[in-house]
Amino acid sequence: MKLATRLALAVLVLLLGACGYNKIQSLDEQTKADWSEVINQYQRRADLVPNLVATVKGYAQQEKDILIQVTEARSRVGSLQVTPALANDPAALKQFQDAQSQLGSALSRLMVVSENYPNLKSDQSFRDLQAQLEGTENRITVARNRYIQSVQAYNTYLRSFPQNMTAKMFGYAIKPNFTVANEAAISAPPKVDFSQPASAAPPQASPAH
Repeated sequence: MKLATRLALAVLVLLLGACGYNKIQSLDEQTKADWSEVINQYQRRADLVPNLVATVKGYAQQEKDILIQVTEARSRVGSLQVTPALANDPAALKQFQDAQSQLGSALSRLMVVSENYPNLKSDQSFRDLQAQLEGTENRITVARNRYIQSVQAYNTYLRSFPQNMTAKMFGYAIKPNFTVANEAAISAPPKVDFSQPASAAPPQASPAH
């Protein structure tokens, strides 16, 4: 490689670094990594739903409405085409967030209903699933918060000068983010307090075989 070419490349690298190109790359990669973790944790929760519904159904078949709600909410989540591009599409991201929130709400209602069934609460399989669900909800909260922060850092950097000029030149755009209006409520994992006796418990159904 000729000396002039090497010097031109060196100057180009310096210019790109000075105008924020390298930092944009780094921040963009961080948002992608954090988005992947969000998807992983939401998928972990979705994978728990079939066994959880089957276990509850064995003791509380009469609660078919809430069981159907959970199943349908899980189906809506599964029908979404989750691709890396989804995180860059405001409408698709909102649809994804709404579907996940609906599943979370349905699971919370299922946990409340389970309080009326002491036999279900004492079932080891249910207890294990409930513990896994609560742990997964906590991991979802952590993953969401990390993603929100990484997108905020990325967007703030892109809006600053001269990075905004570099971003425009290379086609980098501001990313949409999760809404945080009800973050505290959304982040609260479903709870089942096994230490409290159930009140007004309906007759117990035998587990389905």
